[in-house]
Amino acid sequence: MAGVQSEAWTQSTGGGLSRYEQAQRTMIVRPPSGFIEPCQPSKVARPPSGSLWVHEIKHDGYRLMVRRDGERVRCFTKGGHDWADRFPAIVEAALRLKVTSFYIDGEAVIIGDDGTHDFRALRSRGRDAMLVAFDLLQHDGADLRDMPLIERKRRLAQLLGRGKSPAIQYSEHLTGDGATVFEHVCRMGLEGVVSKRTDAPYRSGPSRTWLKSKNPESDAVGREREEKWR
Repeated sequence: MAGVQSEAWTQSTGGGLSRYEQAQRTMIVRPPSGFIEPCQPSKVARPPSGSLWVHEIKHDGYRLMVRRDGERVRCFTKGGHDWADRFPAIVEAALRLKVTSFYIDGEAVIIGDDGTHDFRALRSRGRDAMLVAFDLLQHDGADLRDMPLIERKRRLAQLLGRGKSPAIQYSEHLTGDGATVFEHVCRMGLEGVVSKRTDAPYRSGPSRTWLKSKNPESDAVGREREEKWR
C-alpha cells in the first residue's frame, strides 16, 4: 500500500509536475513586494587601492534596507523580513525626510560610550539604534541602481543632509591607499572596511566590486569564531 501511495504521489498531475514537485513549489517563500536583495561584498585578506576604489568602515550591526512609500516605511533584513517595529527611531527619521519615496541600503547600529559599535546592546535595545546609510537604490520613483556608486552616494548625501537626523546618518568614505586605511581601522578596534568601485552599478547578490576586509582582532570576528565552535 505504501508503495502504491508513493507511486501516486510522484505521478504527474497533468501539468508535467508530480504532486511532490508541486508541493515543493508551494513551500518556496517568495520575497515581499518591494524588497531588493542586497549587494553582498566578497571577502578579501587586504583591501584594494587605486583611484577607482573608496573605502567605508564596516559596521558591526544588522544590515537593513529602509524603504519608504508615502507614509509607509519598511525596514528589510537581508532575508526580506520587515523589522520596522524593532527600529522606531529609524522609521520616524525616514518619515521626516522631505521626499515621497526612497530605498536606502545601510546598517543598523548602536554606538557605545567609547565610540565603537555595541552589537550586544543592539540585540536588546533596537529602539535606540541608528542607521548608517551607505547607498541609495531608489529615489522618488527613479531606479538608481545602474548609476555609478559615487553618483548614488552623492544623491544619498544630498537627501540626508549633514547630520539633520541622528537616527539616519550618511556613511562617509575614505580614499587613498586601501592598506593604510585598513591598518588605521584595525588600530581603532573596528570590524574592518568595505572597499567599493566608484564606477560600479548596484547589483544584488555576491559582488566583486564590493570587497570586505575584516580585522581579525575585532569583536565581530571573535563572535564568528565562537559561533563556529558551537
